[in-house]
Amino acid sequence: MNTFSLTHVEDHKLYAGLAAAVANERGRTAEVLAWIAEFDARKLYLPAAYPTMYALLIAEFNLSEGAAYKRLRSARAAYEHPVIFDMVGDGRLHLSAIVMLAAHLTPVNAQDLLTAASRKTKAQIELLLAERFPQSDRPETIRPVVPAPASNFAASVPLEASAFELAEPSSTAAQSLSPGTAVPLDDAKVRAHEVPLSPPTRVAPIAPERFALQVTLMKSTHDKLRRAQELLSHSLPSGDIATVLDRALDVLVEKLEKRRHAVTSRPSTRRRSKSARHVPAHVRRAVSDRDRYQCTFVSAAGRRCVERRFLEYDHVHPVARGGQATVENTRLRCRAHNQLEAERMYGAGFMREKREASGVGRRTSAARSA
Repeated sequence: MNTFSLTHVEDHKLYAGLAAAVANERGRTAEVLAWIAEFDARKLYLPAAYPTMYALLIAEFNLSEGAAYKRLRSARAAYEHPVIFDMVGDGRLHLSAIVMLAAHLTPVNAQDLLTAASRKTKAQIELLLAERFPQSDRPETIRPVVPAPASNFAASVPLEASAFELAEPSSTAAQSLSPGTAVPLDDAKVRAHEVPLSPPTRVAPIAPERFALQVTLMKSTHDKLRRAQELLSHSLPSGDIATVLDRALDVLVEKLEKRRHAVTSRPSTRRRSKSARHVPAHVRRAVSDRDRYQCTFVSAAGRRCVERRFLEYDHVHPVARGGQATVENTRLRCRAHNQLEAERMYGAGFMREKREASGVGRRTSAARSA
């Protein structure tokens, strides 16, 4: 018999069964949060070759981005305020409520705020937060939207507006991006270790090798786009935005790769070393090409970290212990795994003190400059 077919259950028994299933789900959810919280606190995602807990939840457990974010955010809040585990388990708090409350919870107000939010809907919690943590009125803005599709972008958008919605849907699928809805420019920022649910810029696949882009531009960026269209008018009379962006990104990527990884078609033969820690350009080029612009950390199970952002050049044998900036002794590591390697080498306490001292030094320098 199909376990999930309930056609045989009598009407008067369905409610009791449903209530029991929901209660069981809440208990399991609280348990999952506890496991996530402890795993995250110990940073065990790093030796598993993931740069963040968020990445592990998506790749290993096939959670959607939204589900992974809610559970991680809730687990971290519950780790700081354990009463949340019980409130999730007995149904007094849902995950959306915890995500909304997390940024406002402190050791002083946590008990009172969580109690006030108990068994409330999202809308009710929004009102609660507005009462407890009032914000100043938001200024009115005008955000014109480009009609789709426009044959001449430069002529279709007024210059006087302070922000612009840019959307060029070319099919019914692209309409799902809601081009007529402006993306807010003042979305609340999340903490550095958090991952936003949905970034203001949206890129959605609409056909093989084709993507629809929707992005809100500031006036200064809009002006640069118009200027690029003007400069390209002889070779690109239509001013096609996709082509303009493609050419602009070619230039930007080339410039960034040269600055970050010393990528160039005319490498210099001169070798200048500012310090023992300086990685020469020819070494950066060779290492980046060898490591394929990806973190090289490999877990015990043989999984290589897939991170391509926040890459750093790491010395296999540390400079402090006589290591040299050679191709053989240099590798690419993402920031998280570079820190993990340093903690393994020198100890977590030592590295924490170094980071704290570095932070104090930066703040002191900034104060002096000011």
